[in-house]
Amino acid sequence: MSDLTRLIDHQDGMVARRQLTDHGVHWDDVRSHARAGRCVVRTPRVVSAFTGELTTEQRRWLAVLHAGPRSLLGGLTAAEHHGLKRWQREAITVVVDDELAFEPVDGVHFFRSRRSFELLRDPGSALPRCRLEPAVLLWAGYDAPHRAAHAILASAVQQRLTTPGELLRWIDRLRPLRRAPAFRASLRDVAGGSQSGAELDVMRMCRRFGLEPPDRQRPRTDRAGRRRWTDCEWDLLDGAVLVLEVDGSFHMEVEHWGEDKKRARRLTAHDRTVIGCTAYEVRHEPAEVAGDLIALGVPRAVPCA
Repeated sequence: MSDLTRLIDHQDGMVARRQLTDHGVHWDDVRSHARAGRCVVRTPRVVSAFTGELTTEQRRWLAVLHAGPRSLLGGLTAAEHHGLKRWQREAITVVVDDELAFEPVDGVHFFRSRRSFELLRDPGSALPRCRLEPAVLLWAGYDAPHRAAHAILASAVQQRLTTPGELLRWIDRLRPLRRAPAFRASLRDVAGGSQSGAELDVMRMCRRFGLEPPDRQRPRTDRAGRRRWTDCEWDLLDGAVLVLEVDGSFHMEVEHWGEDKKRARRLTAHDRTVIGCTAYEVRHEPAEVAGDLIALGVPRAVPCA
């Protein structure tokens, strides 16, 4: 087997024009093979050594080979390649150092970065790709809507592809990174340190929107006889009690989500209603949370004399 054949096999049947030239294959030869049906010119820079439709993996190879040796799968494409589920996108994202050095390709989004490719590149992957942490952080910082930006960090942790500590280290390594302070706060929530931080955010929300501050960590015994401490409680004017439980994670894992629902159900009584929100909502969407609390009867704060 020749070196070129091994290279094409390694690249899932795809090869760049520059690689063919390096192995002594001229473009006139490629065109002749293409006319004979032995290969297909997929872009001005990439050829497949077969005919027919490309697989997902072959489309990814096409994208990075077309962009040149200074390119990597990035964003959600790299995250999916690392195993992240439920964040798939049809378009392929490729990180490059010069977006003007090649022709556009349908279905490929080229993201320019001046950061060190040696820092970003995952050394353990045959297909050039970013490490998981910079892939999700750069997408979250520069491409994602605000809510999705925080959600993907939680998803990567909850799917056990990384840890809050590792993402925090990469936030420092990627300086400057857009939204970095907010990401640090969300990652502390995901790591389980949200209790005091989220409660402070609730108090700030109450002051901002003129709500009576809640009682915090009030002890309760649920219907199963277990001792519980609620996050926030308000005594309403009609004698009922409203309980707000603040979830630290953006997307709860199934087993934790089920346990939280059971806890809320067992704390609910004819005169006590339990509702929930996320720490993200309290911090980033306080007006919506405050509006819901007002609608449920939370009293306004009494102005100081």
